Amino acid sequence: MSTAFEDLEDLDAPSTQLLTDLRTSMTHALSSRRPILTHLNADTTWLLSLPIPLSHPRRKKRLYFHILIDPWLAGPQSDVAAFFSTQWHAIDSCCQSIAEVEDVIRGIEEIAAGSPSPAARTPAASRPDLKRMETEDVIVVDADPLHQEEGIDINKHEQDEAEEEERWIDAVLISHEFTDHMHQPTLLTLSPGTPIFATSKAFSAICSWKHFRTVRQIGRFSGDWKDGGTGEGRLPDWMGVHRVAYAGNDLLYYHSAILISFSRDGKDGAEGVLYTPHGISPSDLEPLTTAKPGVEILALLHGLQDISLEGFWKKAQLNMGAHNGLRVVRMLGVKYWVGTHDENKRGGGVVGWFLRRVGVSMEDALKGEAEGGKGREEVRFVEVGNGESLVLEQ
Repeated sequence: MSTAFEDLEDLDAPSTQLLTDLRTSMTHALSSRRPILTHLNADTTWLLSLPIPLSHPRRKKRLYFHILIDPWLAGPQSDVAAFFSTQWHAIDSCCQSIAEVEDVIRGIEEIAAGSPSPAARTPAASRPDLKRMETEDVIVVDADPLHQEEGIDINKHEQDEAEEEERWIDAVLISHEFTDHMHQPTLLTLSPGTPIFATSKAFSAICSWKHFRTVRQIGRFSGDWKDGGTGEGRLPDWMGVHRVAYAGNDLLYYHSAILISFSRDGKDGAEGVLYTPHGISPSDLEPLTTAKPGVEILALLHGLQDISLEGFWKKAQLNMGAHNGLRVVRMLGVKYWVGTHDENKRGGGVVGWFLRRVGVSMEDALKGEAEGGKGREEVRFVEVGNGESLVLEQ
């Protein structure tokens, strides 16, 4: 019986490369039923594939729950106006479209199931639901979306269930309203039935597009990962998504984190992936240290670069960098520290004149810690490259 890897000629070229790279990781992952983290570009777009617990029923005939995080796949991103700030990827994303991300997910599911599905052997370009038209910067999936009021589901249960069977991306998480995280041209190529979970400012913006039927605001972490993390039932009850941030009103929600929690298969307690592309102050993570039930932070996604805006005004810290990331690792006892949001993008606009990047290596951070009299054991830092994946072992 053939597999997706034996039928690579049926896939787009970027998907073929990525599926080939995933072969070894997937084989190992299937023997341990562990989460898989796949980097879809050189910046901060991720696919998190969580194994569905054996004790929980599956609505779809699939073994993993696939979460797409901050998708920006192709074209430029601009905030405020093009003259103010515009950036392009310096390295082409391994997946240039949502269709290619879906091809990757098909490959994961096919290997997990031990046999290929018919859809996995059908080229994306020939599938009627994925016919695409190209414009200057946007790839748009042909769709006839049903609009909704902000944050309210359209009462089309039968349609939703049928679309859910065809939809390979189970949920999308948006951490910030800035367009390198909330990239409208990429997001609008998703099926309107895809559930979107976003922080407050991004939530309002996405609702205004009237493209998606289900948009949920990510709530704050209260100390219990089971409390309010399923988006009113739009996520399965064995997982939760929360926002961790400063207790007050933090400016632009910039230095915050998204906590993705999930129950262990057949074991007590929960594990979590903490995603903080700009960094977060360790003091703001105190609720995680006293959480009941507890959440073991399996992976931290936090960049190394120290990035700021410097001009005639007071310095504005953007990405908090490696020294801060190391403090978070020490505080939470993180098993994997994974770099993110460190791509040296090609930029233009006024902001570029004042942007300052300081590259800080892991060795630099450890050296600084030692000089402060706090040197400890090495940490497990993993640089997951564009198109690479990581199995998150226990």
